[in-house]
Amino acid sequence: MSVTTTNLIMGPATLYQGLFGATEPAETAINSTPQASAWTDMGGTVDGVTLSVDQTYTALEVDQIVDRAGSRLTKRELTIETSLAEATLENLSVVLNGGTAATGTGYKSFEPLFASSATQPAYSALLFDGWGANILRRRVALRKTLSTDAVAMAYTKDKQTVYKTKFSGHYVSAAVAPFHVTEATA
Repeated sequence: MSVTTTNLIMGPATLYQGLFGATEPAETAINSTPQASAWTDMGGTVDGVTLSVDQTYTALEVDQIVDRAGSRLTKRELTIETSLAEATLENLSVVLNGGTAATGTGYKSFEPLFASSATQPAYSALLFDGWGANILRRRVALRKTLSTDAVAMAYTKDKQTVYKTKFSGHYVSAAVAPFHVTEATA
């Protein structure tokens, strides 16, 4: 088998956050920055941005044969994990799925949401732009997400403070896939 070295991918990604249902950039705009009115650049990251697609297939079995007769997809977990290097109050609001920010003369403040757990959460959308094959741009859109893991921000003498977070993708509708990948071509 021959190796196409231009299919080897390495490099950082830029992460953007928008409201659930935000208009995604056109596929023809793959080499352009997403529209600032709909998408907010979340700034620097540490240790990259990782998309994971964990698929669970359940075996179909029959008594008459010893081999697996078939499989059906019964569960899919989509996640984006990153550590946000810019530990701003705005990014804290994103990783905590909302809250109230205030500004005044000489200060900014933030309070997290504290409504009943039965309240519908405020879903968001995430995009990240990175590199694809042939050293061209690749954009991944997760259309309905929530930050679902613990959010940590450590203050230590010899390490940078970051917001370590994990966003989970969710079902959108029967007509809209939960994620989409676009890659530029030469």
